[in-house]
Parts: sequence; C-alpha cells; structure tokens
Amino acid sequence: MTLELVTLETLQDLAHEYGYWAIFCGILLENTGIPIPGETITLVGGFLAGSGDLRYWYVLGSATAGAVLGDNVGYWIGYWGGWPLMLRLGKLFRIEEANLEKVRTQFFENSAKAVFLGRFVALLRIFAGPLAGIARMPYPKFLLCNFGGAIAWASVMVTLSYFVGHLVPLETLVLWVAQFGVVALVLVVGAIALPIWIESRRAKQHAGE
Repeated sequence: MTLELVTLETLQDLAHEYGYWAIFCGILLENTGIPIPGETITLVGGFLAGSGDLRYWYVLGSATAGAVLGDNVGYWIGYWGGWPLMLRLGKLFRIEEANLEKVRTQFFENSAKAVFLGRFVALLRIFAGPLAGIARMPYPKFLLCNFGGAIAWASVMVTLSYFVGHLVPLETLVLWVAQFGVVALVLVVGAIALPIWIESRRAKQHAGE
C-alpha cells in the first residue's frame, strides 16, 4: 500500500531509463518512511529481468541494498525524533499517551519479527524502520533483522515477478501483491489492537465495580 501517484507505466519507463538506480532509489525512499511505490518498482525490475532487459542478480542486489539502507535511515529518524512526533499525532487524533506507550512496548517485544517480516505487510514495510528507532530496538539486533528481512523480501518479490510475470499481466501481479499486503496489515492491526481493547474494557469494568 503506497500513495499510488505514479502509474505503473511511468515506473516501467523509469526502470527502463535508469535501470538499477531506479529500483535502488525507489525502495530506499520507501523504507526511509516516504510512501512511494518502491515495492511496485521492485516488481517491475524483476519483470524486466525476466524479459531480458535487466539482470536478475543486479535487480536483486539493488532492491536489497535500497531496503537495507532505507530502513537504517528510517531507524535513526525514529530514534532521534519519532517519539515526540508520535505524541503530537496522538494528541491530534485524541489517542492517550498510555495507549501509545503500550503500542511502543508491544512493538519492542516483537521488534525482531516486525522488522524481519514487516516488509511483507502494507505500510509496516514503510514504517518498520522508524518504529524500531522509536521503540529503541538495540541497533545490532536491528541490523541483523533488517539485513535478513531485506534479503528475504527482495528475493521473493524479484523472483516472483521474474517467473510469474511471464504467466500473468504485470498489473495483475502488482494487484495480488498489494492485496496480500493489505490482508497482512489487517491481521497485524487486529493482533495489536484487540488485546489493548480487551484490557481497556476490563479496566473500565473494574473501575465501575
């Protein structure tokens, strides 16, 4: 899920013209925390590799490098300024600081899984790095999970479009991947929000007794 302000045709043109740099920069900016279609341009890169216009291993390397570097930038942005910004946003949307603290604690407790697997989840791929910084995830642990997750995600995306791009239209493949990411996001949000909601209900019930 990204702000699809750029058409798939435009991304294909960018990948044709700038090749691996377009893939590297696209996913780097997305993982920094900027909602641009980095995932889509990675799929385009894999598709072009399958068509012989680009080389598979260079596409994979570009996507992995962009993902690793982008998440590192996002981590330090979150580390140094993310929590005050989150508090301000919480006030804007009338979310109590205690609830934000619970979310931060829960993210910290599951930070390894969030950073490693979060790349496959819509929006979490964009914000996992900044959230890891906000949660003060130990940097060596972040580096390991970030690098492993980047390799796993890039391998799946590039290989998927490299092979499946010959069987289905690229537009359909991009849609399938986006839908999978949204379903994963709903499940993650439910897993986080439901326990907080249940605890809040119990606290209100105890207060009313």
